[in-house]
Amino acid sequence: MQELTVTDRPRTYNVLNILMKFHAFPEEVQGKYLLVECTVPVGAGAPPNHHAGETEAFFVLDGQVGFMVDGEEILAGAGDFVPVPDGAVHAFQAVGDKPARLLILNAPGEMHDAFFTGLGTPLPEGQTDLPDPVEPDVAAIVAKATETGMTIVPPQPAA
Repeated sequence: MQELTVTDRPRTYNVLNILMKFHAFPEEVQGKYLLVECTVPVGAGAPPNHHAGETEAFFVLDGQVGFMVDGEEILAGAGDFVPVPDGAVHAFQAVGDKPARLLILNAPGEMHDAFFTGLGTPLPEGQTDLPDPVEPDVAAIVAKATETGMTIVPPQPAA
């Protein structure tokens, strides 16, 4: 039986006002995936983005999340699974009257690990309260995305 390797690095972060708890970093699971549990305040989420070479999927644990995947709008609630095809433009935002909780699975995960932990701020281990909201630094988000191989899709003007 293979021995479990757990890295000695922070596991709880504030990323875009989202409380992220990292359950598995890629280096702990033979470079296969990244597994993150998120508590997302209403109105927070991820801007439209895409990334080739890294598959992403979401499982909603609690609350409601509005997703956009390749132009299709999806309202997901507890128990819903939302896969994102490799390279598809996608975004999400917590909606409703309470924060949403979801699991994010990225495979193989190195890109998202570098983006989330590089952009985020480590929080005390065991923190379950949402961080105080701050205005996201759009330039820093775009720079970190570019550095890690992601593309943030600029908002389209209204027709």
